[in-house]
Amino acid sequence: MCIPCSIFNSCSLCWGRLGDSTMPASQSRARARERNNVLNRAEFLSLNQPMKGNQETRSSSRKQGSQSGLAPIQNEGTKERRQSQQLPEEDCMQLNPSFKGIAFNSLLAIDICMSKRLGVCASSASSWGSARSMITLIGITGHGVPWIGGTLICLVKSSTLAGQEVLMNLLLALLLDVMIVAGLQKLAKRRGPYDVHPGLLDYLTMDIYAFPAGHASRAAMVSKFFLNHLVLAIPLRILLVLWAFCVGLSRIMIGRHHITDVLSGFVFGYLQFRLVELLWMSSNTCQMIISIW
Repeated sequence: MCIPCSIFNSCSLCWGRLGDSTMPASQSRARARERNNVLNRAEFLSLNQPMKGNQETRSSSRKQGSQSGLAPIQNEGTKERRQSQQLPEEDCMQLNPSFKGIAFNSLLAIDICMSKRLGVCASSASSWGSARSMITLIGITGHGVPWIGGTLICLVKSSTLAGQEVLMNLLLALLLDVMIVAGLQKLAKRRGPYDVHPGLLDYLTMDIYAFPAGHASRAAMVSKFFLNHLVLAIPLRILLVLWAFCVGLSRIMIGRHHITDVLSGFVFGYLQFRLVELLWMSSNTCQMIISIW
């Protein structure tokens, strides 16, 4: 072997020994650095790892945001479906008002306005509040309880067949009036122009709501009944018609009914009279009922 080769071999062996001696030292230094690193401690390991909880919360918040964004869209879709499912006559006054709807609403508004203006005795603080008791008394003359009680008293004291026949049919008309008006008011459930609570007599005859006016229907029916079946002088006939009109007007003045309630009460009173004429009980039928009673 030549001298350069021997020198080269010896140098390579030396470098190999030096590398073997230096490798464990570098590894030990690296391990020492890792041990001395504060972030490698157990209490700081969570700082080096990715936050799973944050990712989950972010994903959940994104889902909630997408759901909340879809919620108003769904609500708007359901509203549009409901509006599309509505019948044309339900929203005719909102989108495409018809002539009948406009006329009906206009008349209704006029009725409410005029009824409130005529309710001058609706309370003690009204313009005619001092006359409220007198106006109320006029309305009581058309109540059902006094008329039914008075008819029963006259029927007991009557001794003629013709008088008993008329009084029995009048009693039938009054009972029909109470039942028909109570049923119509229960169906309509219309309130008066003012918040006037019904009295005790109103609760007895179930005259609680405004439409139709029970006092007006009773006054019209009784006046028509007397005009048809009693022989009265012309002044008494005029007074009877004026009494029926004053009874209806008194119910408007105390704020209990609208104008249309009273007018419809007059119409129903006339129709009740026609019904009693069809159901008119003869003298024999009346005597049989009186004997049973």
